[in-house]
Amino acid sequence: MIRFDEALSTVLASARLLAPEKIDLQDSLGRILAEDVVSDIDMPPFDKSAMDGYACRKADIGTPLEILEIIPAGKSPQLAVGKNQCAKIMTGAAIPEGADCVVMVEHTRLDEADRVRFTAEETNTNICFKGEDIRAGQIVLRRSCRIRPQHIAVLATAGKARPLVSRRPRVGIIATGDELVEPAQTPPPFSIRNSNSYQLYAQVVAADSLPTYYGIAGDHEQEIDGRLRQALRENDVVLLSGGVSMGDFDLTPAIMTRNGIDIKFDAIAIKPGKPTHFGVGTGGYCFGLPGNPVSTFLQFEILVKPFLYKLMGHDLRPYRSQAILERDLPVKLSDRESWIPVSLTPDNRAVPLHYHGSAHINALDCADGFIVVPIGSQGFTRGTQVDVRHL
Repeated sequence: MIRFDEALSTVLASARLLAPEKIDLQDSLGRILAEDVVSDIDMPPFDKSAMDGYACRKADIGTPLEILEIIPAGKSPQLAVGKNQCAKIMTGAAIPEGADCVVMVEHTRLDEADRVRFTAEETNTNICFKGEDIRAGQIVLRRSCRIRPQHIAVLATAGKARPLVSRRPRVGIIATGDELVEPAQTPPPFSIRNSNSYQLYAQVVAADSLPTYYGIAGDHEQEIDGRLRQALRENDVVLLSGGVSMGDFDLTPAIMTRNGIDIKFDAIAIKPGKPTHFGVGTGGYCFGLPGNPVSTFLQFEILVKPFLYKLMGHDLRPYRSQAILERDLPVKLSDRESWIPVSLTPDNRAVPLHYHGSAHINALDCADGFIVVPIGSQGFTRGTQVDVRHL
């Protein structure tokens, strides 16, 4: 049994970067950049007005100004601005030669001769200068960046209509256990519905990866073996849920080994999720996850999810915050660290959720995150400041 931080380090060190591909800009949300993005132009590409108003010489704003022309955005100025002259200008339009400021239209009035008079005591320049935001040749987004909506605008501005991104991992999901039936079925006596596979499917999608579900293999060695072989051929990563503990029908570890998977660890000092397995084969990677749904959920979030992003070249950094524990949290002394689901209140208090163990499937309904009780600790008292790892 190894500590969780060692398990995570082992998993991440095993990840080999997936090949890059070019995709359309509109399809790039959530993808991981596989190269630095360099702007091919200055931004702004010309001096432009930050306001609707009048472009003039700052030295002349105390005198009536003759209007030479109207300059809309997207059009070139036709005339240079001289002494006691101005051009009516729209936001985003190019600054005419000779002008060194833009007077906001709200700070002006027209006199009887249709000349512009400045009504405020002073004005800002109100000009966005060429290249003040971005210079041509400047790196605007770094390799390994996970593309968010605000990055789409940067990519478009830099002319990246087809950005180079890492290929998304293909992830096969296999359920084991004779007690399982699919959600559409009414479980016969002593059976339960298969929740893990659909939970994992959703988690894989949320991790910007591509899931394929291979069904329930039961507790039949030949069936598990066949589905695992197929899944390894067709995917980068395979997730098996169930069959990883010490029971007579826990067949997953032996079948992983038989299929060329070199198992790097087979137990983690963590609750829930101790019997988690991880292995590497010539054709891909394999996780053997516990059958209990809270264990499966947690091990995906803290182990599998960072691994999937690492395959794409991205270091996932979970959001953490400090909160005050709302009530006592006693925990039995253990050689494993305990991950306890909590909800967060608006006034930043962490409320431990009612949690009966790793099979308590609806314990996570209201969870905002987890707090970790270290090995050798017997928990925390009310009012303790705790570190919350957000979901």
